[in-house]
Amino acid sequence: MDTATIILIIGAAAALIWHVVATIMIYDNLRKRGEKVSFILLRLLSPSYAGRYRELTREETGKTGPLFFHYVFSINALLLFIVLAVIVREV
Repeated sequence: MDTATIILIIGAAAALIWHVVATIMIYDNLRKRGEKVSFILLRLLSPSYAGRYRELTREETGKTGPLFFHYVFSINALLLFIVLAVIVREV
């Protein structure tokens, strides 16, 4: 395995951790607001929880809350790192 692939895999792992943390923070934020959320179904329902978080923060402040952007950016970064790792590995 070459250095570029290792760096991309480390980047993907960091993005995955970032995404998990953002998801848990959204879950916790919704729970503290009195929303009904399930930790057991968090992996399955995380997109709907992120959408609900976005709606609630927009209603309260007129702007989308920062955790939503962490959620979206981290999953896209993960996807990018994985695609780049596959491309580098194939070349």
